[in-house]
Amino acid sequence: MLPVRCWNGLHACTVNYKKRINDMDFETVIGLEIHAQLKTESKIFCGCSTRFGEPPNTQTCPTCLGLPGTLPVLNRRVVDFAIRVGLATNAEIKAVSQFARKNYFYPDLPKGYQTSQFDKPIIERGSVEIEVEGEKKTVGITRIHMEEDAGKLIHDEREPYSYVDLNRTGTPLLEIVSEPDMRSPEEAVAYLKKIHAILRYLDVCDGNMQEGSFRCDANISLRPRGERAFGTRTELKNMNSFRNVQAALEFEVRRQRDILLEGDKVIQETLLWNPDTGRTEPMRGKEDAHDYRYFPCPDLVPVVIAPEWVQAVRQSMPELPDERRTRFMTQFTLNEVDASLLIEDKDLADYYEKTVARCGNAKRAANWIMTELLRELKGGSVASCKVTADQLGDLLLLIESGTISGKIAKSVFTEMMARGGDAKQIVTEQNLVQVSDEDELLTVIRTILQEHTGQVEEYRGGKQKVFGFFVGQVMRQTKGKANPQLVNEILARELSG
Repeated sequence: MLPVRCWNGLHACTVNYKKRINDMDFETVIGLEIHAQLKTESKIFCGCSTRFGEPPNTQTCPTCLGLPGTLPVLNRRVVDFAIRVGLATNAEIKAVSQFARKNYFYPDLPKGYQTSQFDKPIIERGSVEIEVEGEKKTVGITRIHMEEDAGKLIHDEREPYSYVDLNRTGTPLLEIVSEPDMRSPEEAVAYLKKIHAILRYLDVCDGNMQEGSFRCDANISLRPRGERAFGTRTELKNMNSFRNVQAALEFEVRRQRDILLEGDKVIQETLLWNPDTGRTEPMRGKEDAHDYRYFPCPDLVPVVIAPEWVQAVRQSMPELPDERRTRFMTQFTLNEVDASLLIEDKDLADYYEKTVARCGNAKRAANWIMTELLRELKGGSVASCKVTADQLGDLLLLIESGTISGKIAKSVFTEMMARGGDAKQIVTEQNLVQVSDEDELLTVIRTILQEHTGQVEEYRGGKQKVFGFFVGQVMRQTKGKANPQLVNEILARELSG
């Protein structure tokens, strides 16, 4: 039997909802089961490659297919990665853990069972801290265990056939099972993002949700606020983005609430999220632990982890997201909101640090990355950005030196994002060098003041807003190339005369 604290082992408690109370206040209870593919070169129990995108069924062997006469051998790197994750989530790394066979039958499971861990997982009792709308909260982690992935079914939309690709069979996974501590879809997404960031910083998982290397199932139920017993839960699958996770959970909250208010009972079942219809759809009845007929794997000895092994991994641990946020706030004098945004994605945080190293202005680099860069990326990854951190740093140096204005820099950046290339080259090609010659700007300003004597009188009569009108006229005459600071100084001097 699993510990009662484990979400998977909770017995659904049916609360009597036959009394219909239209204004009943419900509490949402959510637990997540995250599956993370590990970035090992070979599979968990054999030497087959884990490369993604290879031709179907070309990365298999008798061992990962479970053919008679074969014996699995545990990949030590998988254990190293598991220890890393345990340390990063403040968890207890067990001195002895054991593999078990999880029995179920599906076309993409060639052995008829999955080698996983059951009552003796490698990691137990962890936690992470999340923040939603300024409120911080600790979410417990029941267990983290090692297991092998199944294969993949490819459904033919033109014919009533499905094809089996077993390349993924035996790819190492960590399953991270949370406590049912989350009380809203927003908290669930915050927790999911936190685990995603930790795994990326540890470099144990690439976190690609579209390719299935980071995916989650959500268990969700509702109960009257103040009630201690859990309501009947459903399990949500087929969610391959943070947005889909939140949308699916929000829909399921509304669906279960409507059922309970009608005096009916929620059915314990597994549901698929359909992003096209924006609805959950029944997949199958929800299994419990006993349905899988777990028993210790006879082909694998228990995993024994000496304290020296844990200590060696601890000493190799990289900087984690929370630590990096604190350093960004101290080293670069960023506020907590900006630092939190920058460290959420490791690639973005790396990009920021390289940009600062190039241009030397931490605040300006942060502002440009959080506004101009993220807007141009439109939700894409900074890893595929056409503008490197050094190139952005060079662009910001042009602003620092007064070569171009901030406004012109934005148009140059848009051009760089569209075609790539060097900022200096674009500035030279399009003749965008900022006008900082005082005599040249003085001539332009005096001409404008002579052409708008009425507005000059309004300004001198106390209408201060007219000053912006003159700045706009100068920028129009110089095609946006005038040095804004110098324009303001000369205008103020000329208008006061």
